Amino acid sequence: MLIEYGMKIAPSTYYDNLSRRPSKRALRDVEVVALIEAERERQKFVRRFGARKMWLHLRGQGHDVARCTIERLYRQQGWVGALRRKKFRPMPGDGTERPVDLVDRKFWATRPDQLWVADFTYVATWSGTVYVAFVLDVFSRRIVGWRAATRMTTGLVLDTLEHAIWTRQQAGINDLTGLVHHTGAGSQYVSFAFTERLVEAGVDPSVGSVGDAYDCETVDRLLAA
Repeated sequence: MLIEYGMKIAPSTYYDNLSRRPSKRALRDVEVVALIEAERERQKFVRRFGARKMWLHLRGQGHDVARCTIERLYRQQGWVGALRRKKFRPMPGDGTERPVDLVDRKFWATRPDQLWVADFTYVATWSGTVYVAFVLDVFSRRIVGWRAATRMTTGLVLDTLEHAIWTRQQAGINDLTGLVHHTGAGSQYVSFAFTERLVEAGVDPSVGSVGDAYDCETVDRLLAA
């Protein structure tokens, strides 16, 4: 058929292609697709996972698979994750649209994974300043997620949140519905990417008022308790 369109191809090339064995990548793709299908069948909530969450889930299960591989196979299989949409009304005073304050300075909880608070600090070292971000479970006073970096960016607080979610998954907690995640009004915490990740995880975002020193002092007391 190709010859009819003026394309020259050697007969040996044609017959070699017919007898060629599947590549290592193709064989690996079959294994990963089977693994994803097994996880989707074994745990129903996994069917809601997008490529990124599936990658984190498989990594948490001990499977060494690249994120780009999961994304490519998702496209090939036509899999998509569930999308959750939540509306946020704007905070009064500055006209910026961001999550409302669901805590109202009531920093207490009756069970784990009911209220998380997140903040960051900085540490002076011989080589420069290091920023440390953390997520604290108010009930247990446990730091469930933390990360350090030389720059205070949205990526740092996002990685800290991912660490906290991963930590709870290791404990068998895969559904965080009803959890409130409270932060200050820093630009990193009110960014679209950070809020979107909270919503994707089923977590209710909460942001304190701008320049509220009481929130910071309360978090410091929780860490010292």
